[in-house]
Parts: sequence; structure tokens; C-alpha cells
Amino acid sequence: MANFFTNLFRGGGLSQQSQSVLGIDIGSSSIKIVQISRKNGHAVLETYGELALGPYAGKGIGEATNLSPEKLVEALKDMLKEKEVNITSKLCGIAIPFASSLMAVIEMPVMPQKQLAEMIPLEARKYIPVPISEVALDWYIIPKDKNPEAPGVGMSGIAPVTTLPKLEVLVVALHNDTIIRYKDMVQKTELEASFFEIEIFSTMRSILDNEINPILIIDMGATSTKIYIVERGILRSSHMINRGSQNITDELSKSLGISVTDAEFLKREKGLEGEINGIKTKEVITFTLNYIFSEANHVVLAYQKKYNKNVSQVVLVGGGSALKGVLDVAKTNFQIEVIAGNPFEKVVAPAFLENVLKETGPEFAVAVGVALRRLQEQD
Repeated sequence: MANFFTNLFRGGGLSQQSQSVLGIDIGSSSIKIVQISRKNGHAVLETYGELALGPYAGKGIGEATNLSPEKLVEALKDMLKEKEVNITSKLCGIAIPFASSLMAVIEMPVMPQKQLAEMIPLEARKYIPVPISEVALDWYIIPKDKNPEAPGVGMSGIAPVTTLPKLEVLVVALHNDTIIRYKDMVQKTELEASFFEIEIFSTMRSILDNEINPILIIDMGATSTKIYIVERGILRSSHMINRGSQNITDELSKSLGISVTDAEFLKREKGLEGEINGIKTKEVITFTLNYIFSEANHVVLAYQKKYNKNVSQVVLVGGGSALKGVLDVAKTNFQIEVIAGNPFEKVVAPAFLENVLKETGPEFAVAVGVALRRLQEQD
């Protein structure tokens, strides 16, 4: 069994100093890297950077790609050698895209742990479209609200059939080919990766604390938007929408009659506050955003109906959420508090970078979360 789950909120040790470590997030449009170390009991930001992958596919900066493993290795090597970023460590963890995984919450009858371990792979076959032998499988029992211990289990370890309570189990699977591909990338770049982690768990670590009430996380990537509901530090629901910031760029290009390169620049520089030939970018961008947020609301309503619980907050992360004006559109779509995720709050950084890090923070939620886990491993 693979180990995809970690103690997301374990506190760091109080060692005075530690080796520098990297958190690496390889997306469809860019690679993001964060380097941190621990000093005087605090995680300290040393450097961070982003490398666009578009040029490696003959495309523009910001455009989504589907690079071969060889091209990704080339790009990662270039990133590690980039003088302006000044990466000095090889110790790292690497995030794996949510799209490369399969997650499901399944119900199981209460039974002894050993028996549960035998039954879950059998039950998981219903949710995994490939043979179990072709995936690395992990699972986690979701604690009950009032009593994490399973009720109704007698001395024999098995509850009566007539009163058999149910357990909710989060099952996660990664295809073996994905793991092999990432291991090969690590070897060719001479990195020292101690783990691969599905990106949602990295994001949770970097932007959440010990919130009890359900939180909705919206991660707006280039080609897709991931929707997660997290309760008490546990992933309860996940959903992917096949629209992202690349769709916004394409719509701007078509509507405004400009090149994709110019549309990407306009999106990044002006966001929803731009205007060309009397056409406001807000009118174009809002169409895609409203679709994404509407889908997110459907996920929230389904969760509320199933568990009779209200989501208390929406947190936006990902490159798309860093665009100017996105937060305001989100606030009009949800009836609850909406904030931008700021993973750099978890690290110590120079005061003069505060505003810059706050603006770019949503893009680095995954990379920061990976780096924090790698740092925890040294304590």
C-alpha cells in the first residue's frame, strides 16, 4: 500500500537550523518551486520561482502544454539552474496533479482493521477503472463527528448485522505508470525526492490550520479547476471542472480579436479591469468564472444535502485565482465568506515582500505545502 496521507497539521520541531528543502509543483502551464529551511523554530522562505512551460512546446508563456517526460526533465533542469531563483538544495518532495489520481469516499461496515484492509481493495474495484494490480492504493477512515471510534463493536470485534454501523473511508489511487514516470524524472534531474504527494494534500497543508467547519477550496489551474471540500483537516469531497485560466485566455483572444499571447498578457496585467476597443475584459472573463463558481455551488449543495452541514468559507488558490478582480466575482457567487489563499503566511519572509507574496500566494499553494512536508521530515 502506498502512503499518500500525512499528518497535515503536525507542528514543526524546534531545531535551531536545518538543511534547505524544495517543494516542486509541476503543472500544465508552469513549474513552481519553493525553497525553505527551518531557523529558530520557524519555516523560513529562502527563494521561490516559476518557469513557464509553453515555450518548451512552441507555445507562448502561460499556455497549457502536454509535454513529454523528456521535455519536462529539460524544463525542470533549467529551473534548477536558473540564477535568478538560485536553488541550492536537491532535497525535495514533488506534487502529483489531481487529474493523475482517483479519489472516492466509500462506505464500509465496521469490522476489525485487518479485515478492513482486505476488504477495501475489493470494494475499491467498483470505483477504479483499471485493475487494482496497476495502481498504488491508500485509504483513510474518516472519523465520526462525535466519536471517532466505531460504535457498536463487541468483544468479538464484529457488530451484529442488524445494527451494523457504517464507516466512511477515503480511498486514493495512483496509477503505477505515473509513479514510475515521476521517479524517472527525479533520477534524471539528480533530485532527492523523499515522497510524491497528490496536490490537494499539499494545498490543504499550506492554507488551512485546524478549521473544524467544512471549507470549500477552489483551485483554478490552467486547463481545469479542482473543487475540494475539507472538514476537520480531512478531504470529504473532490470534483474537477474542465475549465481553467487557459479558457479565459482563449475567450479574450476570440472576443477582443487579439493574439493568444496578447490575451495572456492582458489577462495577467489587467485581469477583470482591462478594456480594448470598448470591450471590457470583465464581460468576457466573468462568463467563464460564473460557470466555474456555479459548478462549485452544485458541489456545495450536494455536500450540504448529504451531510446536513453548511460550508463556512471559500478559499481560492491556483494561478487563475490570482487575477485582478476574481475575488470580487467569487464573492457575488457565494453566500459565505470568500478569501484568497495565502500559503506564504506559513513561512517567515522579508517584510518588503509581504504584498508581493500575498498577491502571488494563491499560485504557490501546492509548492509551499510540499516544501512544508519535506521540512517536517527533518524534524
